[in-house]
Amino acid sequence: MRVSVGDCSLYCEVIGAGPPILFVHGFPLAGELWHETAGRLSGWRAIMPDLRGHGRSDVTPTVTIARFTDDLVALLDALGEAQPVVLVGLSMGGVIAFDFFRRHRSRLRALVLVGARPTPEPPEGKARREALAQAVLRDGSVVAADSMVPLLFGSAASPELRQHWHDVIARTPPAGVAAAARALADREDSVPTLPQIDCPTLIVFGEEDTITPVEVARQMHAAIRGSRLAIIPDAGHLPPIEQPDRFADTLREFLAGLA
Repeated sequence: MRVSVGDCSLYCEVIGAGPPILFVHGFPLAGELWHETAGRLSGWRAIMPDLRGHGRSDVTPTVTIARFTDDLVALLDALGEAQPVVLVGLSMGGVIAFDFFRRHRSRLRALVLVGARPTPEPPEGKARREALAQAVLRDGSVVAADSMVPLLFGSAASPELRQHWHDVIARTPPAGVAAAARALADREDSVPTLPQIDCPTLIVFGEEDTITPVEVARQMHAAIRGSRLAIIPDAGHLPPIEQPDRFADTLREFLAGLA
């Protein structure tokens, strides 16, 4: 379905019935990242949007992390979803999750942070993201696909899986890639937020993640009181698609423990 969130519309898939889970993909991916997970859950309503500028959603020339968050709140409102959600955010989706917690705590039942980094972008990272933004606007999103796919996956990922997600990234509108890259460059420091998180929280990282190393997961686990930590073997930055059974089992166990 397509859902208006004000100045643009988002493409969104909704599967199942029950308490809501809002799945938020990373940069520059799409909501289909969560198909393997949603198909392994029962008794939950899986809400899987393409963020603005990604997948089949509308593109705007600029965006911020706060705008992504507000889009998600507007999406939940449009879907008539009044219950607090379990928000599962991967990488940039986790950055959005931190902002969601800060500004929309009442809409949140629990957090699942997958390969998320709470620190702000350092100067060298800002420069790399700006260079990427300019490159995709000039030469197309295949530039992002070529540079990112070798970093996204662990050693066990098949060539077919790598190629599929190379194609997904290459199809992402260049303006959407550039806008999201600049939003990530300007993201807020979420390290002070970690001790404030007071909802059930699961932290999931791939053991072979080179984009956000496992040590980051351990630091977040220590900072978020009562959080749970799961390290998925034979996975890099994308455990939901690299190890779908293990990821879904980990998520189901967490969901089963929610009050």
